[in-house]
Amino acid sequence: MVRRTVWSSRVIFVQPQPEPADFDCKVRQPGLKYLQKNPGGKLPRLWGKVISDLWTAYDGICAYSCHWFPLLGGESVDHFVPQTINSQLAYEWSNYRLALQKMNSRKGADTNIVDPFTITGNWFVLVFPALLVKANSQLSDTLKSKVQHTIEALKLNEEALVNIRLGYVLEYCDGDITLRGLYKRAPFVTYELERQKLTETIKVMMKRRRISSSVP
Repeated sequence: MVRRTVWSSRVIFVQPQPEPADFDCKVRQPGLKYLQKNPGGKLPRLWGKVISDLWTAYDGICAYSCHWFPLLGGESVDHFVPQTINSQLAYEWSNYRLALQKMNSRKGADTNIVDPFTITGNWFVLVFPALLVKANSQLSDTLKSKVQHTIEALKLNEEALVNIRLGYVLEYCDGDITLRGLYKRAPFVTYELERQKLTETIKVMMKRRRISSSVP
């Protein structure tokens, strides 16, 4: 099975995965049956039955923060098209995105967030050694605005997320994990190191960063 990301094409994006074999009987059919009988009613959280399947299908990588997290470690099913906008899609696997609960909460019903399934170029770039996410300056004004909104709405440059990226990069620089190991934990970080041809230079950059941070 093709997993979460396509990397070698020089473009990183989330590869949609097929729904579980039992998804229709566990989620879709009972969900649609409920909607027919209770139009406008509170939706039963049937998607919770497949959250482990979603985590497995996407290798435990949050679609929005783009780093790995453990199962039972804050996972949630994000409905990319919000339930309040289209309740019919509440029970469709194709509308699900694996997300940390924090990311899901921040996205909420925002319809101007970039869909990870639709990224077709280097829309998001990573600045080294600061490890900050920014919009590609070469994007059209409209797309750049949407990417920038996504970064700000999801708080992709908050200290906690930057520190997670830093932790993985330091593991790689210290030789604790290989580049492939880094990819499995932080595919966006790995992709940007490759794209910017920094897979070796980053070790020097991080060494300098450590020295400068230790100077009083």
